[in-house]
Amino acid sequence: MKVVVAGASGLIGTALVTELREAGHDVLRLVRRTAKRADERSWDPPAGRIDDDALAGADAVVNLCGAPIAGGRWSHARRQLLVNSRVEPTEVLAAAVAERGVPVLVNASAAGYYGDKGDQVVEESAPRGSGFLADLCGRWEAATERAADAGARVVRLRTGHVLARRGGLVGMLKPLFKLALGGKLGNGRQYMPWIHVADQTAAIRYLVEHDSVSGAVNVCSPNPVTNTEFTAAFGRATRRPAPWFVPSPAIRLAAGDSDGEILYSQRMVPAVLAHNGFTHRHVDLDETLSSLLQ
Repeated sequence: MKVVVAGASGLIGTALVTELREAGHDVLRLVRRTAKRADERSWDPPAGRIDDDALAGADAVVNLCGAPIAGGRWSHARRQLLVNSRVEPTEVLAAAVAERGVPVLVNASAAGYYGDKGDQVVEESAPRGSGFLADLCGRWEAATERAADAGARVVRLRTGHVLARRGGLVGMLKPLFKLALGGKLGNGRQYMPWIHVADQTAAIRYLVEHDSVSGAVNVCSPNPVTNTEFTAAFGRATRRPAPWFVPSPAIRLAAGDSDGEILYSQRMVPAVLAHNGFTHRHVDLDETLSSLLQ
């Protein structure tokens, strides 16, 4: 297949390009500069521009664009960046998919769609929650509608915390735990959906290749854990104690998150992936963190 990937330079995108190519697919990367390599095409989402031949002959488009949620304090400007970096590229790609007859659009979304669900097991049929992140994810997913209206198979990836050897949540926490400064957030009872980056990219490839799946898909481990459990596992993997905790008010203040959404709980499970026969390779958190932190 010929697969066009936007957001190919990020944590997931870099791994996905390798995954797709190793599976024998032809991958074209969209870049926000002048294309310099044969596997690159240029685009400018704020201007609504994309190279004329970027989607020529494409069998699928994968859109992973979006500024990191944890990339800074949630000021008004930061919140607007989080929205614009997701909605604008999605609108441009959905329009291009519709106009050029690309049959598949696999588009990023996030667990934040569900808001705070407490201890409830969250499958894809669960309703959208409330709050900034839920509204953001709602607008993000709605931006794909033009492609769906044109007949494309649209998959919306509701992703949890992606664990990788470098970068992401592991990269952020590792220095703290190495200094024995790790600890739970708030009361630690909130659930954290997580997934190994290898399962993340394998799942995306599976969804590109299998025509039977469309709509929302929870991309996460089948074994969600609470923040307390995650903190304990990270401490075991780094061989450091993690006795501390960060009070909820301090987290809200530091993040500019007045509603405490960073502490929202999503006990998310990959029901659609399981129903369609996808098998995770990394389901044990201790094994996953130990392998990534060696």
